[in-house]
Amino acid sequence: MMVADLIEVLLVEDDPGDVLMTREAFADNKVKNNLNVVTDGVEALAFLRREGKYADAPYPDLILLDLNLPKKDGREVLAEIKADEKLAHIPVVVLTTSGANEDILSSYRLHANAYVTKPVDFEQFIRVVRQIDDFFVGVVKLPRP
Repeated sequence: MMVADLIEVLLVEDDPGDVLMTREAFADNKVKNNLNVVTDGVEALAFLRREGKYADAPYPDLILLDLNLPKKDGREVLAEIKADEKLAHIPVVVLTTSGANEDILSSYRLHANAYVTKPVDFEQFIRVVRQIDDFFVGVVKLPRP
């Protein structure tokens, strides 16, 4: 993939502060991308399946997924993504406050591509999100549908 390509990222996050910090990290980064945000698990699956108001939603190249979500928990969303042959190839980075080993283990068992614990410090959070962006957008070859 060429760096000039527009990368579509889906952020599944219900915390407005974390959404704002993620937008900030992406806005200042050198790699061109488009950050789409949904705030719960049901909305995430509707976006990915292009249902209802998401009929014209862009197809994401990368998903940043919080585990603790309203309506449908992030673990359930991850399981549904990886069980759906149309979605399973999309890299999913779990980006959550939980550092619990059981959450890490269950996420990888559900085929998460990476598990990242959100730093509470603003500058560290920005740095971590930029590193995810740099790695998945600048280093990794992402599949195109």
